[in-house]
Order: sequence, then C-alpha cells, then structure tokens
Amino acid sequence: MSQRTSRFWQPDVTVATVVVNGGRVLCVEERSNGSLVINQPAGHLEPDESLEHAALRETREETGWDVRLTAFIGAYQWQAPMQADGNAGRHYLRMAFAAEPLRHDPTRPLDDGIVRALWMTPAELLAERDRHRSPLVWQVVADHLAGQRHPLSLLRQLP
Repeated sequence: MSQRTSRFWQPDVTVATVVVNGGRVLCVEERSNGSLVINQPAGHLEPDESLEHAALRETREETGWDVRLTAFIGAYQWQAPMQADGNAGRHYLRMAFAAEPLRHDPTRPLDDGIVRALWMTPAELLAERDRHRSPLVWQVVADHLAGQRHPLSLLRQLP
C-alpha cells in the first residue's frame, strides 16, 4: 500500500537543531544515497520520545555536542522528489529548535553515516547549498537568522 492510498498515511516526523556559536552554525557532513551532504544535526522522532528530547539526543549522537534548547523555530513540511522507480518521495514534517552549545565530547563516536561535525558561517553554508540534504537545511537556518523564535512552552507532551 503506497503513502497516497494508505488509509492512515503518516509523514516522517523529524527534529533538527540550529546551534550557533561565535557566528557559526553547527552542521554535519553525512552520507546519503551515495552522496556527501550537509545537514543540521537532525533525525527521526522515536516512539515515546518528546520532540525536545529527540532534538537533544540527535544533536549529541550526530555531533558529540550537548546543547540547551532555547526556542522553537518552527514546523516545516517537505516532500522529497519523485524516486527513480516512479514512487512519490517521502514526506517530512520537521520540528526545528534553536540551541546553544554546552559541552563537547570529542571522543564520542558519531552516528552511522555521519562523516564529521563542522561549524560553518551562514555564508559558507549558503555557498554549499547544492550539497544540502534538503531545502529544509537553509530554510530553517534562514528563519533562525531572521529572528524567528517561539517559546518552548508551545510544545506539549501529555502523559
């Protein structure tokens, strides 16, 4: 059953963090579909996990950085392009957070597929736009740079 015909279609829910330090944004270089791409620390929400916890976990797993979430940037929808086999691309619902760095563990092994964590200026990140994993990468950073911030209290996880 395809996403389009499924009675209970669900997008992939992901989280991402925009961590800024000294005018640079924390990014990851990762392997995806045979290419080396750039992304924010990001990943999928796991069962029984809050959005905030997922953002903290993914940032730590992909970069070795512990961060403190400071704001909710926004919710973003994006559908990946049509696949080579003619199937529709996956549909993503990304929850993006602003965060500040607390401490780094350079000995922590990074998630599979992550080549390295790196700090990039916004200009460097924009110059690498062709290597962004998706258009979400720049849009989330651009919104953050424009001052888009919402209180974390907007998010609720009920028991």
